[in-house]
Amino acid sequence: MSYIERGTKEFRLANLALFAGGFVTFAILWSIQPLLPEIAKQYHVSPAVSSLTLSSTTVALAISMLVAGSLSEVYGRKPVMAVSLLASSILAILVAFSPNFHVLLLLRIVQGIALGGLPAIAMAYLGEEIKPSSLGMAMGLYISGNTIGGMSGRIITGALTDYFDWRVAVVGIGIISLFASLLFWLTLPRSTHFEPRKLEFGKLGMSLLSQFKEPGFVYLFGVGFLLMGGFSSLYNYIGFQLMAPPYLLSQTLVGFIFVVYLVGTFSSTWMGILADQHGRKKIIQVSMGIYLLGACLTLYGNLWIKIIGIAVFTFGFFAGHSIASSWVGKLATHDKAQVSALYLFFYYVGSSIGGTAGGTFYGSFGWIGVVGMIIVFTFIAFGLSTKIGKKKVQVTSKQVSLKM
Repeated sequence: MSYIERGTKEFRLANLALFAGGFVTFAILWSIQPLLPEIAKQYHVSPAVSSLTLSSTTVALAISMLVAGSLSEVYGRKPVMAVSLLASSILAILVAFSPNFHVLLLLRIVQGIALGGLPAIAMAYLGEEIKPSSLGMAMGLYISGNTIGGMSGRIITGALTDYFDWRVAVVGIGIISLFASLLFWLTLPRSTHFEPRKLEFGKLGMSLLSQFKEPGFVYLFGVGFLLMGGFSSLYNYIGFQLMAPPYLLSQTLVGFIFVVYLVGTFSSTWMGILADQHGRKKIIQVSMGIYLLGACLTLYGNLWIKIIGIAVFTFGFFAGHSIASSWVGKLATHDKAQVSALYLFFYYVGSSIGGTAGGTFYGSFGWIGVVGMIIVFTFIAFGLSTKIGKKKVQVTSKQVSLKM
């Protein structure tokens, strides 16, 4: 059985399908973020409580990914991904009709569980079906679908909320996602290299626990947790500040702030190249410095400096996340997909906990409270990054001295 390679019809169809799948997943996940001020107003809840509509979804997604990968080993890659996307799209439409905040929260949790199917499986599908020499391009297109989906979801809901209301905006995302999910189902080539296995949760659990024996993984999981916690917090509450005096920006303009995500698309690639050339530890620490600088710039009252700060912050975040996630793959010696899933688990749990904790600081201290939390998170992440690889260096030195 041949692999799918660049230049063929199957390659174009696979890329189109996974681009659409990535778009759906991240448009649905993040489209609620610019709507948090509207949800807080609609249901008469605080900013921190309104952020639970995002935090609960991301933590449900994180847990779901650990299970979805195993289910795909039994039932196949394409069926699990397709069901995930279709269910998430239908739930997106239902979210708009939530009669109260508790129902909204419940539906978003269920949505997070459904969303876990694609991120957990897409990379495994690409690794199995795409020819190795064509894999880099295919992976890049899939990730671009993730980025564009996250950005577009935020912008579309922001604009539709201004012209109609947040419920119409969420229905709009749901309908777009439903069509994109059908496109995914119809165009993704079937798996030809997939071999079904028995579902054995016991072995899966033991294998997961064994990953924590590598100290480098623990530190990298912590870095992902902290960077994403700060990132989610800033984007969760920047809308509250920019829609209030003295800025009084519209929902549409706040939504367009997310265009700076394009900066992250560039930084993740460029800083990744620099990490290959100059070492991951050095460049991830530079990325954290840029991330910290951007957060501090948002403290300035001038709107343009604040937006520049958001862009700088976003640049640093995507660079750090890209390096950390590739570092995990580099350190892994077995069960690489499982290690990646664990990294993403802590990454999304960081989004959930950090995003909600930021609301508490925002409610008590205003914007300076959010930035203060990000500063603390960044210093802890920097400290963790200094420890990665130390054990291996010590072992190597001991081995060298023994040989001498």
